[in-house]
Amino acid sequence: MTSRVLLVSPASGESLRQARFDDGGPLDAGGAARARAAAGSLPAVARVLVSPGVRCRQTAAALGFDPTPVPGLAGLDAGRWTGRTLAEVGAAEPDSVGRWLTDPGCAPHGGESVRELCARVARQLADLGRMDGRTLAVVEPEVVRAAVVEALGLPDTAFWRLDVPPLTATELSGRSGRWNLRLGRPLGAPDGD
Repeated sequence: MTSRVLLVSPASGESLRQARFDDGGPLDAGGAARARAAAGSLPAVARVLVSPGVRCRQTAAALGFDPTPVPGLAGLDAGRWTGRTLAEVGAAEPDSVGRWLTDPGCAPHGGESVRELCARVARQLADLGRMDGRTLAVVEPEVVRAAVVEALGLPDTAFWRLDVPPLTATELSGRSGRWNLRLGRPLGAPDGD
C-alpha cells in the first residue's frame, strides 16, 4: 500500500509577516485572494485534514475544502510567547531565544519543544502512512518542517534549516518508515502527475 500525504502551508497573514508566534490571527486579504486563486489546482484526494489554527482553516476554506480538524497537526505550542513577535521575545529574553533556536529539546516558553513537536508530527505521519490514497493536510510551516525531519530521518537540529513558504505543497509518498519527498511546489503550478 502506498500512501501520499500532501502538506499545504497556509497563505500569508499579518502574524506571518511580523514573525509573530501564532496568535490566532487570520489571513490577510492578499493571502486569502491567492488561496482562492489556487482553488482547483490541487490533485484529487481521498481525505482533507487541517490544523486547528485560524490561518490553516481559512486557507483550506479558500481552497474550497471542508476539512476535518486534527489536533495532532496543530502548530508548535509557544506557551507564554504566543502572540509576541520573535523580535520582542529576543529583546526581552535573548538567552532563552538563543537556547530555543539551538537546542531542539529546550522549551523556555513553557510550551512544546521542537523535539516534542517532531515526535507528535511523527506519530501523525505514521497514522497517515497506514491510509491508502492521497491525504491533503493544510498545516502550519513548522508541522511541514517536522514532517520532513521525520520522513528523511534527519536530526531534529535540521528543523530550523528548512524554509516553508506560504501556500506551497510538500508531498510525501510511500509508507510509514519509508517516505519519498517532493518539495515546495507553489499552489497553482502544474502537479507533474
